[in-house]
Amino acid sequence: MTDPLSLDDWQPDRNLAMELVRATEAAAMRSTPWIGRGDKNAADGAAVDAMRRFLATVNMNGTVVIGEGEKDDAPWLYNGERVGNGLGAECDVAVDPIDGTRLTAEGRPGALSVIAVADRGSMYDPSAVFYMDKLVAGPEGVGVVDIRKPIGENIRALAKVKGVDVSDIRVAVLDRPRHSQLITDIREAGAGTRLIMDGDVAGGVNAARWDSGIDMCVGVGGTPEGIITACAVKALGGVIQGKLWPRDDDERQRAIDAGHDLDRVLEANDLVASDNCYFVATGITDAEFVEGVQRRGPFVRAESIVMRSHSGTIRHIISDMDPNRWE
Repeated sequence: MTDPLSLDDWQPDRNLAMELVRATEAAAMRSTPWIGRGDKNAADGAAVDAMRRFLATVNMNGTVVIGEGEKDDAPWLYNGERVGNGLGAECDVAVDPIDGTRLTAEGRPGALSVIAVADRGSMYDPSAVFYMDKLVAGPEGVGVVDIRKPIGENIRALAKVKGVDVSDIRVAVLDRPRHSQLITDIREAGAGTRLIMDGDVAGGVNAARWDSGIDMCVGVGGTPEGIITACAVKALGGVIQGKLWPRDDDERQRAIDAGHDLDRVLEANDLVASDNCYFVATGITDAEFVEGVQRRGPFVRAESIVMRSHSGTIRHIISDMDPNRWE
């Protein structure tokens, strides 16, 4: 009798994220000397350099579709740059060497180094409109919350399906003047807010996790960050919705000229069409789901989270490295 799962025949897919985590670890490690020193550009430059060097060793044929160049006029990890050693599958790559440069510069919690990867051509092109109105929730929110509904209605619906009081619901929102009415509406609905200074990706990932203490993340943030977050949400089984949010009439017209429907609600599969995507993040400063880089005796410890949507696998990785020999 032939065993259909014989080890001679069965070969599991290689988890690319286990290679990518070395790049986020490198970016986090190289940025830590700049934590709390007030120079976010120096921190970001160190992280970009380290991430790029390690990405060159990864078995993939990647093209950066969400990178540093467009946002920060950076010479490396720009949109269109080829990354990887060219030996693996073709893929879209989204990078954010530091999600939360200001958090890093000011020594505040919540800064991450992040990479997302998906099949080539599957990531939404965010170039026309830099901002997006977003809603993220965990698996309980699938088919329950809707960005087109008033926030109070979404809060009550989510509380009902989770079997909790509305007062137990916590909603993460970027602390920006544009969200003043949204924050008021959340509180008037009876829910609490978790105001975040920066860290758009961390806010969305926390909302999709079952054990974070955040039930929903709403408001206007970066479109690129929304696509990166969608890779994590697909692994976590949650819901993400977005609507492009032009900042002015000129950006609105550019979006229309590019063929975008500004009334369209973008779902997870619109933001990342592939069902085989990866999300990797390493803590720079302490975040909700990973601790920041820290000294442990003669070692430096980095904590990372690795997710793959195809398998739904979520791994937590702790690496202790000797800074005198680390590479």
